[in-house]
Amino acid sequence: MPQQFGGLESLIPPKSGPKNFSKNIEHRKEIVFSINIDRIKPNPYQPRREFDADELKALSDSIRAHGVLQPLLVSRIEGSEAGQEYQLIAGERRLRAARMANFSHVPVIIREEPSSQQKLELSLIENVQRADLNPMEKAEAFKRLQEEFSYSQKEIGRLSGKSREAVANSIRLLALPEEIKQALRDKKINEGHARAIMMAKELPQQQTVFAKVLQDGLNVREAEGLVQKMAVWKPQKKTVQILAEFRPLEEKIKNVLGIQTLKLKMEAGRPKLVIMFSSKKEIENLLKKLNL
Repeated sequence: MPQQFGGLESLIPPKSGPKNFSKNIEHRKEIVFSINIDRIKPNPYQPRREFDADELKALSDSIRAHGVLQPLLVSRIEGSEAGQEYQLIAGERRLRAARMANFSHVPVIIREEPSSQQKLELSLIENVQRADLNPMEKAEAFKRLQEEFSYSQKEIGRLSGKSREAVANSIRLLALPEEIKQALRDKKINEGHARAIMMAKELPQQQTVFAKVLQDGLNVREAEGLVQKMAVWKPQKKTVQILAEFRPLEEKIKNVLGIQTLKLKMEAGRPKLVIMFSSKKEIENLLKKLNL
């Protein structure tokens, strides 16, 4: 039987934003128990997948010094064979840090078996309110609420304290190529970089911008500028068709300048005139024709 501590406010009260932001979370006094840490099983609906090792160690050191100040949220697992076990709903960072600190028991609030939707909601709210989710984890959690539980983007925004536009922009990150999404998870780029890359509509352009951000350390504004620059000379036809159209123009320039070694070609989506001189005299003749 878990040890009872007494009552306190619900684990996840709203810190800001509109009231009644979740129809499934009530504000009430609840009893806190102390239970064996080994009896707590992971939450399969936890949206967070990655935990910063340094931050986790810092939290573990704090817990070792001051204890677990905020209880975990769990539900009972019915019919468990090895005695009463519990499934974590919210508080995975605290659970991991308490294990690192070699705690045998942790304070918990026990909820009646919540639905899958409530488990995802509670985990999402806890992580979003504490800014613990990386942009991809947040986008994936929003997408699950949308697809699995038929939430509108406006409802997700109310649930997470975000605007509808912010939710929509977050979900759009999922359309990026996998290597760019992984870089966002690994903090090699930030969410602003990802949005700049999304401004490029075609995959080759996105990959070019992504590579430049990594190689040259472009900031968000520079990445946006690169995308805009690439869009200026976006080819409207296939390169082969463009080159075919250039041939008559190339011949005309050759005749006017009297130089048969020049070439008119496409480079990076832009027309480029290349003149190859065989002698200094050819250069001087060209300058005379141009009255230079």
